[in-house]
Amino acid sequence: MRRIAIFALLAAAPSTAQNTFRGNNAHTGVYQGAGPKQLGGVKWAFKAGGPIVTSPAIADGVVYFGAMDGHLHAVVQDTGQEKWKFKSRMPIASSPAVAGGMVYFVSSAGSLAAIDVASGQPKWVLPAEFERKFEAKNLHGYPSAAQTIPDAWDLFTSSPAVANGKVYFGSGDGNVYAADAQTGVLQWKFATGDVVHSSPAVVERTVYIGSWDSHLYAIDAESGQQRWTFKGGEDNTIHNQVGFQSSPAVVDGTVYVGCRDAHVYAIDAATGKKRWDYPTSKSWVIGTPAVRDGTVYVGTSDSSRLMALDARTGRLRFNFDAKSYMFSSPALAGELAYTGDHNGKLYAVDAKTGKLAWEFQTEASKRDPLKVLNADGSLNKQAFAPIFGDFQDMYVDTYRFISIGAIVSSPVVDRGVVYFGSMDGNLYALQ
Repeated sequence: MRRIAIFALLAAAPSTAQNTFRGNNAHTGVYQGAGPKQLGGVKWAFKAGGPIVTSPAIADGVVYFGAMDGHLHAVVQDTGQEKWKFKSRMPIASSPAVAGGMVYFVSSAGSLAAIDVASGQPKWVLPAEFERKFEAKNLHGYPSAAQTIPDAWDLFTSSPAVANGKVYFGSGDGNVYAADAQTGVLQWKFATGDVVHSSPAVVERTVYIGSWDSHLYAIDAESGQQRWTFKGGEDNTIHNQVGFQSSPAVVDGTVYVGCRDAHVYAIDAATGKKRWDYPTSKSWVIGTPAVRDGTVYVGTSDSSRLMALDARTGRLRFNFDAKSYMFSSPALAGELAYTGDHNGKLYAVDAKTGKLAWEFQTEASKRDPLKVLNADGSLNKQAFAPIFGDFQDMYVDTYRFISIGAIVSSPVVDRGVVYFGSMDGNLYALQ
């Protein structure tokens, strides 16, 4: 009976949880209580062995997160001291979910792993067919047109959601999976047309998830059967304006999601019919929208904005100029929205006016060893001049962002503290 009660609670997706990606299974990005209204400083910083692109999960006084050196860390919330770490054989780009005494993440080796929260030892592993990045020929227009190119900007793997006694996740093999949360036994898998690195939102026995095939899917959580599908834009030439890399948020019967086709969409959760879309001037929308009090908050890439949109109409309420690419998803707590940026800054923005309340900058960003930033935090375009003239320049650019501690992790707010990872390898706790 206790196990049934636990999973019933998870299925309800309470907005006060911090134990899963975006705070709850609906991915609203809303956190209980307020975060810091003014920056009081770094409470602690935990140094991992590689860049951090994942977002932390918090449960029972422990912060869980993965790093690109392949370690999943469990850190004491109050002190930043390590409790344990688990070594995966590949980088970890999946944000963990904690439930029923286990922490789950999707391995870059192509599997779902369940780790005991007390010991850090593996309980079970469910292998997928394989894991890979999104790839295409002539990607972003890079030569040669005959070469299949993996997309360096496909930074994240799917983050699992635990509900209904199952763990749901997407895979680079193009499938969406459901596994028994206690045993890891496969319950069903659903095939899409391409890589699935979007993270599933699970609400009212429906799984909502996007694919790089540019479709958003609604799947019955019990049977794995499709309820509906929504199609985003296509780009069959250079495959730039295509694909759901963003994860959906579900609020009041509406699915809000960004797309690399440069739109934010509001879709009826029951039917899959579009309610509105907001164009972003060819700028990707990678992060997951946060939704509260009739407003949708989401960031853009090339146009470097944190936008607030009317949840009912899609009309713009404000733009905040973030100066650089924003893959991080905003966290809403109290009066502020907290979000990370590629320039190594975490911004705290007034959720009603869009005015900056305060900002934090990583030390790596302040040093800026490769001189990739201008004085105002915008990108120095000269520093991003091509070196190879082909797809390898994407990976060089990734290193440039690592050098300044870019923040692509999505913040979590708990007990008045903001937690997030950085590409400088630190998990920060700001108070």
